[in-house]
Amino acid sequence: MLIGEVARRSGVSARMLRHYDSLGLVRPTERTDAGYREYSGEDIRRIFHIESLRSLGLSLREVRSALDDPGFQPAELVDDLIRRTRERIAAETALLRRLRRIGAAEPAEWEDVLQIVTLLQALGSESAGKRQRAALSSVDEVPVPVEALVEAVLSETDPHVAGALRWALAQSGDSGVALLAEGLDSPVADVRKRAVQSIAEIPDDEAKVPLQEALTNPDVVVRRYAALALGPRGVADAVPTLIGMIVEGVHDVEAADALGALAKRRTSAEQIATRLVACLAPGAVEPAARRRLTQALADIPGTTTSRALVELSQDEDRAVALTATYLLTLRGAP
Repeated sequence: MLIGEVARRSGVSARMLRHYDSLGLVRPTERTDAGYREYSGEDIRRIFHIESLRSLGLSLREVRSALDDPGFQPAELVDDLIRRTRERIAAETALLRRLRRIGAAEPAEWEDVLQIVTLLQALGSESAGKRQRAALSSVDEVPVPVEALVEAVLSETDPHVAGALRWALAQSGDSGVALLAEGLDSPVADVRKRAVQSIAEIPDDEAKVPLQEALTNPDVVVRRYAALALGPRGVADAVPTLIGMIVEGVHDVEAADALGALAKRRTSAEQIATRLVACLAPGAVEPAARRRLTQALADIPGTTTSRALVELSQDEDRAVALTATYLLTLRGAP
């Protein structure tokens, strides 16, 4: 079969077939009566073998080794091809993500595109200072797409940079809430923590929903940060978690402050006081926890709290009694 017919039937161009010939990959082994070089059936099978191996990503040098080296080990080459393919996919995925983010920013001019690219590169810098400056400048300059800010904050380990990123997200409104909420289900504990901290700093009501859902999250750290954010927002469902934090001595001061903020609502004050008093019953919790719970009554108004403080002023635990007496004085009780 002459080169033109082979090209037509195999789909390999005549130019490429001549290239294979020049490299010694496949050379026509027969000749016609007129002296033209002709491909045999074995030559054509070799052409299809070459094309099959090239479709896997092999170079022509690797194809030659695969076909001509008797000691060739395909497993090692296949593993290398898998690695190279994964790297290529990762690079292409990163490029696609960057292009989408640039498109989401709706740049009006090439100068805007270059500025966005610069900020995105800075967010991925190894320098914490550069990442922090990029986060802070992302609000005043050409806005960085919120997806980039969310990805950055969920992976950020430096507390100062993370704070700047959370601030930038808070300035962007509720547009990042849904993406951050996905981080609450991450298998990585640090990502879940960063997600709930970031949602907590978004002031919009839109953040309430994922925070309330986070109160039932299997991760106790997520539940605690959600409760601390929901207390000042007047969500009574946070009360059990906040009281539990006081009992356990975990961010107990912040938890007491959140209860105090929530207790400014008259309907919540009595509920909080009743729960605190129940925990203060002798033997219910450890002595240190009773002292913290007594201190937490300081910002809880209402008659339930006042009656409890009167009883606690006579408590066998001197620290509890003194704390209760002092709180009664602050409330103007005789």
